[in-house]
Amino acid sequence: MTATTFYWHDYETFGTDPQRDRACQFAGIRTDTDFNVIGEPLMLYCKTADDYLPNPEACLITGITPQLASEKGVCEAEFIGIIHQQLSQAGTCGIGYNSIRFDDEVTRNLLYRNFYDPYAREWQNGNSRWDLIDIARAARALRPDGINWPVNADGIASFRLEELTQANGIAHQAAHDALSDVHATIALARLIKQRQPKLYEYLYANRHKQAAQALLDPGSFKPLVHVSGRFPASKNCLAVVLPLYPHPRNGNEVIVYDLSVDPSALLTLSAEEIQQRLFVASQDLPENVERIALKTVHINKSPVLAPLSVIRPADAQRLALDLDQCQAHLERIKSAAGTALAQKLAAVFSRDYADTPNDPDVMIYSGGFFSPKDKAAMQKIRQTPPQKLANF
Repeated sequence: MTATTFYWHDYETFGTDPQRDRACQFAGIRTDTDFNVIGEPLMLYCKTADDYLPNPEACLITGITPQLASEKGVCEAEFIGIIHQQLSQAGTCGIGYNSIRFDDEVTRNLLYRNFYDPYAREWQNGNSRWDLIDIARAARALRPDGINWPVNADGIASFRLEELTQANGIAHQAAHDALSDVHATIALARLIKQRQPKLYEYLYANRHKQAAQALLDPGSFKPLVHVSGRFPASKNCLAVVLPLYPHPRNGNEVIVYDLSVDPSALLTLSAEEIQQRLFVASQDLPENVERIALKTVHINKSPVLAPLSVIRPADAQRLALDLDQCQAHLERIKSAAGTALAQKLAAVFSRDYADTPNDPDVMIYSGGFFSPKDKAAMQKIRQTPPQKLANF
């Protein structure tokens, strides 16, 4: 069996939309699972496409202009080809800071636009992915000792990489430079593993979707601790949740309920009323109306999940968790669970709220998976010299 290695990586981009905005810089460093560097670091720039207009604010943040990227960079097809060689090596665990929600989406869209399977490198040949920002969130919420946790002016935890490194004396010479961010991410991971080794090893062992699927057991009425950026930092990015039902349209999602919230609205409102209080921006909710405390957990995004026993009495007090109230809310849901609730939640989540794009460049999630025939044709396209593509 191929030994697991970490491939720490980071993109700098000309905007915040992984589908429509373009990468301008990439850096990656391979280490073993003890953070010993393997091989040479990779850093490269990507030329700016002539039909793409970068966001000026992104240029100000990174210091990378389209002129610099075009002068020092390679074309996008070559750029992602080099990156794919690294991320697709057998046994690779791709990891970064906020990588699953951003950098991996940049990678997927780069692969998609350039005729690669956008998902294969994430799971084939013993590969996996992980995200240090969720490890940091879990450490602060569950086992904060030994690490300095910065807070903002309102006293709320900050998980900005540059603030965490500064608070813990970690060298981070140039925030928003891809290679500097990668070095800082590795150093922060090393610190968390040193100070909270049991938590780190638990999260590492449970990063695969099979582990998440085993913990999320709809119908068992076993509550779980879930740490996620979808929960506010003011609540430690943590909630005690109850797995309810599998998502009706996506086999990689499970519907859960935040047990800190009274479930009356969940149990009494219609599917349409729940939709109106779930799939809406916070500022658009009517006054004194709360969002329904439902969310979905993506089992293929290495979610942080743990049994309720991870919360010790002192933790519950520190986190202001009323576990008795959570249990009472669970019992109310359990007594009402059945076909009617299942059908209602299936109706709530059956609607697709995303607009279907008509631009082929951004149709990665609206066209289904590539067939073997498609993949064979895509490989031929990648291997065809540019001057012959017109006659392909």
